[in-house]
Amino acid sequence: MSNIAELKDKINTKTMNFVLLTIVTMGIYPILWLYKNQGIMDKITKVATVDSTFIIWIAVCIGLSTAFTGTGEESMDILSGVLIIVSWVLYIIWAFKAKKALQEYALNEHKIDLRMNGFYTFIFTYFYINYCINDLPEEERKYKVLSGQSDN
Repeated sequence: MSNIAELKDKINTKTMNFVLLTIVTMGIYPILWLYKNQGIMDKITKVATVDSTFIIWIAVCIGLSTAFTGTGEESMDILSGVLIIVSWVLYIIWAFKAKKALQEYALNEHKIDLRMNGFYTFIFTYFYINYCINDLPEEERKYKVLSGQSDN
């Protein structure tokens, strides 16, 4: 059995730092974070969620949306809005796949029934997934206390 903190240690991103970096970079950091950490998540959880092409499509949608914004043409502004919506749908799809992978990992590798809120997954997407990754060791500790297991 692997160490439950391994995923947290490898990704090593505090959620508040993640939020602040997202604000400072005007939304670019989550794409970089996702591209960098998706392979780590897949390797540790042993569940394939999405491949790098999926993440590249998110980046393309956001990039084109930014390029089409403020051109003065109504059709380009509409296209920009559609691309932003598509990118958020892709983020939400990724978040639910990552949620399922984390829950399977916690259950199969560590025998922990990890409860993750679907509403939070939908609203906070990558922030909530990162929060749950960081919270895995605490969830294991709570489970051991509630089930009467010791840390020995």
